[in-house]
Amino acid sequence: MSFSSLGLSTSLVQAAHANGLVEPTPVQLQAVALILQGRDLWACAQTGSGKTAAYALPLLDRICNTPSPRKQQGTRVLVLVPTRELALQVGEVLSNLANKLPTPIRTAVLYGGVSINPQMMRLRGGADIVVATPGRLLDLVRSNALRLGDVQHLVLDEADRLLDPGFADELQAVLALVPSMRQTLLFSATFAPAVQTLAQSLLRDPVRVEISTEQQALPDIAQRAIAVDTKRRTQLLKHLVQQHGWSRVLVFVATQYAAEHIAEKLYKAGIFASPFHGGLSQGARNQVLQEFKDERWQVVVTTDLAARGIDIAQLPAVVNYDLPRSAVDYVHRIGRTGRAGEQGVAVSFVTADAQAHFRLISKRYQLDLPLEVIAGFEPTEQPAPASQTTGGIKGKRPSKKDKLRAAAQAAAATANNEAD
Repeated sequence: MSFSSLGLSTSLVQAAHANGLVEPTPVQLQAVALILQGRDLWACAQTGSGKTAAYALPLLDRICNTPSPRKQQGTRVLVLVPTRELALQVGEVLSNLANKLPTPIRTAVLYGGVSINPQMMRLRGGADIVVATPGRLLDLVRSNALRLGDVQHLVLDEADRLLDPGFADELQAVLALVPSMRQTLLFSATFAPAVQTLAQSLLRDPVRVEISTEQQALPDIAQRAIAVDTKRRTQLLKHLVQQHGWSRVLVFVATQYAAEHIAEKLYKAGIFASPFHGGLSQGARNQVLQEFKDERWQVVVTTDLAARGIDIAQLPAVVNYDLPRSAVDYVHRIGRTGRAGEQGVAVSFVTADAQAHFRLISKRYQLDLPLEVIAGFEPTEQPAPASQTTGGIKGKRPSKKDKLRAAAQAAAATANNEAD
């Protein structure tokens, strides 16, 4: 089936072909026609399945073929994303498609971490489509650089992140600024049960598109799990990079400090490695990503900042140096490899204290991965008692009240011992 059969105009079909989109993916097959009909949509499909084009094509079509209700046209499409990197990537897809159309369409990409002035200047001529992170969007609205009263189509890309409590206040502020009568589209690779009720409250008579594993071509990712002692992970990482000759590796760690520390160790060992995390300036982040894509860095050590929305063509391998705190993020992390029909490898290091968490991830995604042992890196550590292994699992960490209660119990025990 071709894009022309989905109801897109000839100019959009030609724009799709010019950008290498010849045959629709399953999510595009189901979503494009529904979006053209004006339906609210809740779409869930794996990373790398073509979700951005699934909403970009029909929304561009509607802008081209539906006249604005006002002479002074404002922003008609607002795409909210959780990270700067995803904003840039979505903006690039929309701009590449729009540049091939006979109707001029202006796109603005707005995100924090850089000076706000160039973005304000970019908005002076208006923008048909705005792609933005919520915080910077609100900054520009408060500066009177942008109005959202003309928005007809609202897209939440990586919607599960945007519906998470961390974005709750900003998202509610944005929703208060856009018209209630609008088309709302939610796209993500995963939807945690906790956000589903909130998601439903945003949609009017929505159609749910959920691409099952049977419907979509599964990425060709060979998954491995390796048992290793905590202190030997960096040595094992170096061994695997050299043994397999990976030209590029994306390594996920838990903290910004770990990203800096491990990248420095690898670099000193003769492996071109660079950190990538939210503590870097936007310019530095852009530079690292571009140099990684250009194969100037062999290893990039990152936090979960790079787990979503980062498209690196032909990335051979991903390594979970630290397991993700949330099992959901496991899917997003390994989805950085094995994209667009390429083969990939995803390796997870499993320390003794992380074994319980790894079993949780395996159960959730029905993984049957043997815990490998690499010669020369045989683990000697033993798992901690169950009561001490919950700190790294999201939702299982002791609360402040738990800690106070434990401290009180310990103090009481000490007092009793002294009395005895």
